[in-house]
Amino acid sequence: MFEKMRIKEHMEVADSKGQHVGTVDEVEDDAIKLTRSDSADDMHHFLAIDDIEKIDDNRIYLKETARIPAGPGTNAATA
Repeated sequence: MFEKMRIKEHMEVADSKGQHVGTVDEVEDDAIKLTRSDSADDMHHFLAIDDIEKIDDNRIYLKETARIPAGPGTNAATA
């Protein structure tokens, strides 16, 4: 598991192909809380820290198998 201390507020979160998924609001327990501004329903959405593949500079890349919030609750593109 990645060191949670490396995850900072306002880091970009991308899927395994580099497509924008959201922006970190904060880390809560073992989850990344995404900002509401990336959400179509103006609500926070969460990603499991275990779904992180790597952290590169100011960007978090998710594993290909990560469960990415999709549909009406997020502006993230669906594959």
